[in-house]
Amino acid sequence: MRVFVTGASGYVGSAVVKELLQAGHQVLGMVRTDHAAEGLIKAGAEVHHGNLDDLDSIKKGAAHCDAVIHTAFNHDFTRYKENCENDRKVIMALGEALAGSGRPLVVTSGIGLLKYDRPVTENDPPPGSDVTPRAATDEAATAVAKQGVNTYIVRLPIVHGPNDHGFIPIVIGMAKEKEQSVYIGEGQNCWPVVHQLDAAVLYRLIVEKQPEQKVFHAVAEEGIPFKRIATAIGQGLHVPTVSKEGQDAAAHFSWFTHFAGIDCTASSEQTRKTLGWEPSQPGLFDDLVPGIYF
Repeated sequence: MRVFVTGASGYVGSAVVKELLQAGHQVLGMVRTDHAAEGLIKAGAEVHHGNLDDLDSIKKGAAHCDAVIHTAFNHDFTRYKENCENDRKVIMALGEALAGSGRPLVVTSGIGLLKYDRPVTENDPPPGSDVTPRAATDEAATAVAKQGVNTYIVRLPIVHGPNDHGFIPIVIGMAKEKEQSVYIGEGQNCWPVVHQLDAAVLYRLIVEKQPEQKVFHAVAEEGIPFKRIATAIGQGLHVPTVSKEGQDAAAHFSWFTHFAGIDCTASSEQTRKTLGWEPSQPGLFDDLVPGIYF
């Protein structure tokens, strides 16, 4: 199978590329820079130069492949809503290229936009994008599915592993700068997590099996209290771990305050049953050690 992967040099996308290649598939990876292209070529993939603003180029990449995995997303949080709406446009463009073909389109969403008083499941719908901007991805996926596209949604939790540049390093950086590791209130809000390589396996299984189920949770650990994460970071940095609330918490976390307060326990039971997906990589606290995060 020849698979078009957007965000092929990104943290999740690069792992997906390697997983597909190791399983014997061909990969056409979309990248923005020559440096990223070199890395793809070394890995054994083909290069498609493009970016999230060039919808025609994205459609051309999708048109020449048997499946599409969309992992690219602009993580500039100062333009978060705008970036979410741009993701909607990209998915709609991919839908145009794939409509009526039966070829699968796998898009990437987030579990953190869901909040229930129980573990969220693959059947739970997110709020609208007017409430949670990231839901634009789910709305676009639903729209192209109604147009005849074989569409799947992977909801990612916090992704961890070597060379991570996501949520965990952000929290570590703030703790290092402020010389204290902080959790909000009692710190019992939970983050679901998955290892980068386990998430990559899930994407591969979807394009290979193309099951009836359409929404999947890449969740290895259902929910870790943020206080435990902050405590491990404090120990790793040898700084105190403290609780803060209100303006004090906002002063510490700044633009990240909302994300630090995410409280979402998530199940992946249906995902595991449907795909036979069994996470096998180290857990989060196995990674929060010198040489990986410290």
